[in-house]
Amino acid sequence: MGRVDYLAMRTHQVEMEDLISSDIDELRVAAKRLIAHATKLGGLGLGTSFLKWLASFAAIYLLILDRTNWRTNMLTSLLVPYIFFSLPSSIFQFLRGEAGKWVAFVAVILRLFFNRHFPDWLEIPGSLILLPVTAPNLLAHNMRDSWIGVLISLFIGCYLLQEHIRATGGFRNSFTQSHGISNTFGLVLLLVYPIWALLLHFL
Repeated sequence: MGRVDYLAMRTHQVEMEDLISSDIDELRVAAKRLIAHATKLGGLGLGTSFLKWLASFAAIYLLILDRTNWRTNMLTSLLVPYIFFSLPSSIFQFLRGEAGKWVAFVAVILRLFFNRHFPDWLEIPGSLILLPVTAPNLLAHNMRDSWIGVLISLFIGCYLLQEHIRATGGFRNSFTQSHGISNTFGLVLLLVYPIWALLLHFL
């Protein structure tokens, strides 16, 4: 009797292991199909999203660099509208929501009532917070997500790159001077996203 019970339990355990392994195999096949279909449908879109994140981080990096040790005469405040137009939607909606409003409110209060204690290096980051919060819907939704916003980003990137090359004394110097490579590389990254987005839009 005990032998029969043991065999029945052993058979049941083997059947359960077979069911679980077949379920895992089916999940593996479904995951492979999902990845294949996602790359077919959204491969270009995923590339655009990645380049948008990269361009935003490059612009923020250049902004920080300018506030710390780059210190050029270039109009680097143009990076603020560039970030406005290229910022990924998730971060943009977060800044446009309640959290962004509170940060903008605190920045305005500090600027108004504690003017002497408000550091100069906070001017541009403060405007970077204020811009998404105060922008009208025409700019925040229609132009930002259209080819017009991409074209503005491309124009800003081209202008800053040529100003940087002019300030360093030529294209070769922009890659050889101190901080030249990182600055030039960051400015080139500003161009990659809008060029890619425009090519996808018009082709």
